[in-house]
Amino acid sequence: MPLVAFDTLPETARVWVFGAAAPVEGAAHERMVAAVDSYLAQWKAHGAPLCCARDWRDDRFLAIGVDEAATGASGCSIDGMFRVLADIESQIGTSLVGGSAVFWRDALGVIVTGDRPSFRAAAATGAVSAATHVFDTTIVTVGDWRNAFQRAAATSWHAKLLPRTATA
Repeated sequence: MPLVAFDTLPETARVWVFGAAAPVEGAAHERMVAAVDSYLAQWKAHGAPLCCARDWRDDRFLAIGVDEAATGASGCSIDGMFRVLADIESQIGTSLVGGSAVFWRDALGVIVTGDRPSFRAAAATGAVSAATHVFDTTIVTVGDWRNAFQRAAATSWHAKLLPRTATA
């Protein structure tokens, strides 16, 4: 049972989150989902099928989960997943792989992508605050994807990038 519905994965399942630098919609979204689903349907570690799933949010965030209680993902199998995603980037016109981006919602609720200095600069001008909704792409469990992926900057690692007075 390799590819399953994401909502059937247990809270403890391992998750990798990939944020797109720009929204992925329409035909690009369809190409991405087809390529990811095709890979996940045959994803194996040391010959054993992985119980896995994917989820997509806000036209920006791809979560790939594996129930490692059934079969653990190996380094080679994880590398394969990253290669597939890197190959998809040219087809969808934006990056997915590379964990240096920071994602947050602006005052209008639009998702903004930037690097850490950009986030700090936005915080310095007041465009970002402790209450700003941020997206934590460093989470490692499906439970966190469901419950803690988007939250206030003050309750995330993003708080380190805020001026000290903003988190007090």
